[in-house]
Amino acid sequence: MTRVAVTTPYFDFFPQLKAEFEALYPGSKFRTDRTPLTEDALIDYLRGYEAAVIGLDRFTDKVCANLPDLKVVSLCSAGADHIDPAVLNKYGIKMWWTPGINKISVSELAVSYMVFAIRRVHFFSTVLRRGEWKGPIGFAADLRGRTVGIHGCGHIGKEVVKLLQPYGVKIIACDRIDFSSFYKDWNVEAVEPAELWARSDVLTIHLSRNSSTIGLYSGAVLDQMKPGAILINCARGGIVDEAALKDRLISGHIAGAAFDVFATEPANGNPLLEVANFFGSPHIGATTAESWEAMLRSGMLGIAKAYRAEPGQYPFD
Repeated sequence: MTRVAVTTPYFDFFPQLKAEFEALYPGSKFRTDRTPLTEDALIDYLRGYEAAVIGLDRFTDKVCANLPDLKVVSLCSAGADHIDPAVLNKYGIKMWWTPGINKISVSELAVSYMVFAIRRVHFFSTVLRRGEWKGPIGFAADLRGRTVGIHGCGHIGKEVVKLLQPYGVKIIACDRIDFSSFYKDWNVEAVEPAELWARSDVLTIHLSRNSSTIGLYSGAVLDQMKPGAILINCARGGIVDEAALKDRLISGHIAGAAFDVFATEPANGNPLLEVANFFGSPHIGATTAESWEAMLRSGMLGIAKAYRAEPGQYPFD
């Protein structure tokens, strides 16, 4: 019988799913504490277990070296940028995850932030909280008729394209993969990065975090963006240079930004939160009941799938 330990603390919110899990893997260990596990705590928690269902836990060389019984990990997350496949491969640990499992919830949030930002909802809400009804003279804008740029047209980017269809916007997209068939079906124009930055009235980022995307949106790139553009990031923190963005929000070169992710999380005290034309949320892209149930189920079913995978062979998109 496979001994399974679960590090993600959310199964108690879905008792039927937890019962299914326990029927599949009797004697499984679950956490309810939401405090992130340190390296040593993760080692202590998983010691002696063959399989782990995990969230955002980091499996470093030290962690893997001290878990000789661990054979598989199955992720309850849409992203795997916190996992180094080379480290898992070194210790013969197999992994499974399901890219795009939360694509509906994240894409809905991204599109809502487009409307939220271009209509200056955060600004006017702040004015109202100050006791003013109309606030300073100033107009917002319609999303209809604008050019929306999508940087990264994978699972979530494609869903954003579909959700934008009723809005009457021009959609341009940039991705390293050729999605020409999808673009044709959904009336999307493929462009290179420089054109994406120069033409987008609203630009939404849907890139994974890796060595080629960390810091990609530097001050130099932000300067290439269309004056008065809106920037949305519901992907991963660290892709945008936050200090550079703050300067350009204050100058007005970037008219507004709405982020669900930050370079350092929790983002308490982040200087961007002091800027009037910036709106932030605490990484809530996947925090819907539907999304979490899907991720937890994927983590549960991924144990058996991981056992069938070869070390180093992961279903990366």
